[in-house]
Amino acid sequence: MNGGKVTSASVPPSPRSPRSQAEILQSANLKPFSFSVLKAATRNFRPDSVLGEGGFGSVFKGWIDEQSLAAAKPGTGTVIAVKRLNHEGIQGHQEWLAEINYLGQLNHPNLVKLIGYCLEDDHRLLVYEFMPRGSLENHLFRRSSYFQPLSWNLRIKVALGAAKGLAYLHSPEAKVIYRDFKSSNILIDSNYNAKLSDFGLAKDGPADGQSHVSTRVMGTHGYAAPEYMATGHLTARSDIYSFGVVLLELLTGRRCIDKSRPSGEQILVVFVKPFLASKRKILHIMDPRIDGQYSSSVATRAALLAMKCLMKEPKHRPTADELVKSLEQIQELQKASEIVRNEPVHKDDDNKVVSYPRPAGSTSGGV
Repeated sequence: MNGGKVTSASVPPSPRSPRSQAEILQSANLKPFSFSVLKAATRNFRPDSVLGEGGFGSVFKGWIDEQSLAAAKPGTGTVIAVKRLNHEGIQGHQEWLAEINYLGQLNHPNLVKLIGYCLEDDHRLLVYEFMPRGSLENHLFRRSSYFQPLSWNLRIKVALGAAKGLAYLHSPEAKVIYRDFKSSNILIDSNYNAKLSDFGLAKDGPADGQSHVSTRVMGTHGYAAPEYMATGHLTARSDIYSFGVVLLELLTGRRCIDKSRPSGEQILVVFVKPFLASKRKILHIMDPRIDGQYSSSVATRAALLAMKCLMKEPKHRPTADELVKSLEQIQELQKASEIVRNEPVHKDDDNKVVSYPRPAGSTSGGV
């Protein structure tokens, strides 16, 4: 995550005026934890309990007693994820506060749940629900026996869950621009429900009558919208562009920037553009690990949706609500294609096989 400053601002529906740290901590529906409890819960922040490392700290696995909130023995009580802030001045503190400001008040099944925080001396920590399947990034790009390649159906499910989380953030109720939508910030629970995490860079959406928020350029290279990178003008459609990049990662199994690939293939958005223009060519860029799991018509719909998200002109990109509708339709199409594919072979009275017409567009793409 690139450096920069995030100002803490109020979360709707409260009036939009900057709030003090005390007000933010008071109004958030969160539990305060002592440093000693979190130190014990994570077994002194043991290196083997590290779940991940992000822009402003490391995340550790820990255990607490749900009732008393005291530290518990590993394998007992409730599993938590504890993010410990690097001791780095004002920017880290602002991101810590922004996270509490947003996640302390926003509540949705597709946002990760923030349980509490610790602010003691120079220690700043955040306590989250534990997400047992880790990040989407790990499932797509980590080559290990622990992370199996996600099936096509689960990829659609994760994309839909993430889109619902984004639609909630963009809704009139929340009016938040996420600003750091990427595969490492999409966490997955035991049932493969996607939840957005890491709100250190989130911003309030534009005030009434304003078209955008002007801000210092931050976010993550490769995912950030070109107009935002060029001008610092932030809108909800900036998040949609980033969604399009993640959708491409889901379709292709390739990282948005991969310096290990040949020069023409290092930037995913640039590499796939020529393929997205033709329905036949789209199938050439699909992740080979999910070959045979999708119909070409469904894959094409998903690729065209990614293309719309990546439109140069922000107003031509879909809204998050439209994303949700499109992905729901893609999910239904996929189910329908599987029903047709799994139908038993029918025979007539003379015991001859009767062939049934296949659904349109299912002759290629591994069906």
